[in-house]
Amino acid sequence: MSRTEIDVLTAEFFGAFDNRGGKSADVGRIRRLMLPGGVIVKSGTEFAVYSVEEFIAPREQLLSEGRLVEFSEWETSERTEIVGDIASRFGEYGKSGILDGEPFEGGGTKAIQFVRTPDGWRIAALSWYDKP
Repeated sequence: MSRTEIDVLTAEFFGAFDNRGGKSADVGRIRRLMLPGGVIVKSGTEFAVYSVEEFIAPREQLLSEGRLVEFSEWETSERTEIVGDIASRFGEYGKSGILDGEPFEGGGTKAIQFVRTPDGWRIAALSWYDKP
């Protein structure tokens, strides 16, 4: 059951940014998917460390104001290891959308740390690297 729950949680995370077909992205759901003190890190040349709220706010704006439309990202491969009440997932992902009127496609790697809480599995930390 743990593996299925982690798969669902990961898919929900990726789905939070989806605004294809005119639907509204639900970036706010990340508050439910992550621990309140969770950490999100963007690696690479634009290195940044975010709290959950610092991560959500600019993405909600970008995905709702019309600059980034028809956006989605999805996992293309992964490996997950579960040991007791902790788990790690290392996965590749793809993404596509239209930013400021220009179509784009890309992808990268995400590393996600999960913990089992009394309320179920939650993301404790996430880091990602976008391929150049």
